[in-house]
Amino acid sequence: MSSDSPASGFVAFVGAGPGDPNLLTLRGAELLGKADVVVVDEERFGALLRHCRTGVEVVPGDVVGHAKRGRLVVRVSEGDPMLFSSITEEVAACVAAEVDFEIVPGVPPATAVLAYAGIPPATSVPEFRVVDAAQSQDWASHAGCPGTLVIYNGVADAVPIGKALIAGGRSDSTPVAVSSGGTTTEQYTVVSTLGRLQADLKHAGITEPALIVVGDAVGQRDKLSWFETKPLFGWRVLVPRTKEQSKSLTEQLISYGAVPEEVPTISVEPPRTPQQMDRAIKGLVTGRYEWVAFTSANAVKAVREKFEEYGLDARAFAGLKVAAVGDATARALVEFGVKPDLLPSGEQSSEGLVDEWPPYDSMLDPINRVLLPRADISTDTLVAGLTELGWECDDVTAYRTVRAAPPPAPIREAIKGGGFDAVLFTSSSTVRNLVGIAGKPHNVTVIAVIGPQTASTAEEFGLRVDVMADKPSASALAAALAEYGAKQRQAAVAAGDTPRRPSQNRRGARRRAK
Repeated sequence: MSSDSPASGFVAFVGAGPGDPNLLTLRGAELLGKADVVVVDEERFGALLRHCRTGVEVVPGDVVGHAKRGRLVVRVSEGDPMLFSSITEEVAACVAAEVDFEIVPGVPPATAVLAYAGIPPATSVPEFRVVDAAQSQDWASHAGCPGTLVIYNGVADAVPIGKALIAGGRSDSTPVAVSSGGTTTEQYTVVSTLGRLQADLKHAGITEPALIVVGDAVGQRDKLSWFETKPLFGWRVLVPRTKEQSKSLTEQLISYGAVPEEVPTISVEPPRTPQQMDRAIKGLVTGRYEWVAFTSANAVKAVREKFEEYGLDARAFAGLKVAAVGDATARALVEFGVKPDLLPSGEQSSEGLVDEWPPYDSMLDPINRVLLPRADISTDTLVAGLTELGWECDDVTAYRTVRAAPPPAPIREAIKGGGFDAVLFTSSSTVRNLVGIAGKPHNVTVIAVIGPQTASTAEEFGLRVDVMADKPSASALAAALAEYGAKQRQAAVAAGDTPRRPSQNRRGARRRAK
């Protein structure tokens, strides 16, 4: 059977890679997207299920049984399925049952974890040896490896292995790195020597999955480390926003090495009475308005849903001028099929939009009315500014914002107990609502705010503001937090200390040895 177009009654053994779900191969993602059944350890590789279609069945085993029923089965395997393979028996079962199969290589930890740790597999000596400690007894034969020695499944016996390599002739000053949680934001690497392994690993908390790397290549880590030195590496960052608003911010935080956690503090609900919006949509279609101004992505969503209810689409905006308060709102409009005519060039706010808005001119503008579909708690800044410019505004409640339900107990405990390293406040309402539903963040948590007004609200609640964006945008806020994290890391390194996350400074936090 061609591996390009697997049919029913087929098993694909797909290598999941070393841990980072983004290192899955394109072929692996393609097969997951076509699968009827996926056999996977959800605790370790559940993130890969995002590639699957709705309705896929996730099961613990029995690949042959499902394939015999004419189904496409994807068996997700750790790392590369053919390196220290755990699938040999399952492949043999497919052969015995005459079930077609494919083996999709995965990125092996032996190279990927080293790359993420800043250790080149081979330097001046072109030899790279990979050993499974669970199947190796003769360490003397590996002691003579002149290049880089990578050991799987050896953390529990790291000290005896180190002693055996020394006994086999390897110098006790040979560099060693032990890296756990490789390629994930839990990655943690201890650099030592064969002779100091016992002392350096004693309080390090290294657990499987992990790799032991032995050889001079470890010495390159100081120059080549790029992953664990990201400015917010491993920081658990609370993003108290609505799901719709936080995607791009979350992606930006991940690029800095952070582990963002979204906690909705505001729930968006329809207006209590829909008649006002119904009249507004009718007026929009019949030519009542010259402009429509959107002050949030939620307003775009509310209008879009009303359009769909009436069987309308973006073509209904023909002949209208459309304004957006900022980049996030503009993106929502573009996704809807509408390119905004006006965006603030400076501050992305109601004030910034008013600064750009043209005054009403009866010679140029046949209609002087503006539609403002907004939240029920919007300020009057935009209406007042447009009125002063000669426009008449229909300020319509497109949606209501209400306080969200409290997050689960573990999240509340982490907020109050210092389990988060930072929290990003993007408005005064996110401060009030987070404190209202979950309590005040612990004093070790870095408080980052989008601007002076939000800072003032945070201080009213007794919070110490550590970071403020240089301009009022979520992207600038994330960048400011990253700059803060980078400075903290640099200061620790300059002082000869191991960089620590803010949450590691709270009383009772687990400390890792330097």
